[in-house]
Amino acid sequence: PGDSSDKIKFSYPRTVEELLQQVASLHESTNTSSSPPSLIIVDGLEAYLRGPGGVSHSRFHPGEQSCAAHLSALLCDSSAFLTQLLKQRSSSSAPCRLIVSFQSEADTVNASGDAFTKDPILDVLDRYFQVRCTLDRDRSYEAAAAGLQEVWHIYLSGTGITGASSTKECEDRPDVAQEWQLLIFPDGLMAFKMI
Repeated sequence: PGDSSDKIKFSYPRTVEELLQQVASLHESTNTSSSPPSLIIVDGLEAYLRGPGGVSHSRFHPGEQSCAAHLSALLCDSSAFLTQLLKQRSSSSAPCRLIVSFQSEADTVNASGDAFTKDPILDVLDRYFQVRCTLDRDRSYEAAAAGLQEVWHIYLSGTGITGASSTKECEDRPDVAQEWQLLIFPDGLMAFKMI
């Protein structure tokens, strides 16, 4: 068997139109490929939804929200289609997973540290993706005093969190959230801690 990295395909679309075309062509690539993709990662979605330089000159406009919805729907549809195809080929196969990274403009522009700034694009993405993972760097004195290189807070929220629908109590609260801490030590070792 070949190296598993041989199965990874990198793609570098330059515009949102090219990204949409490549996502749409995932349906077609299954005819020529022996195994359908089992993971789709889109890194830096904000670069495709904003103007040149990745920053809006004004507030988000409806066109960006509409484009975010169109792209999200296409990604989710492609993932569902590939999941169905994977299951047809092997009943024990896992679903096609989808990971999208997005840096909110509020994170890059708002220096006040206000974590509750609303981002209209995130509102759109939350309608399509079942789980949101939010990373927030802890720059407090306590984190620095602990001798750690970096401390990150990781918040998982949404309706698709594992176990969120396993009990009746959680069914009544669809936005179940979990918080973790990622500790990065000076020697590069990392540790996760559930809060």
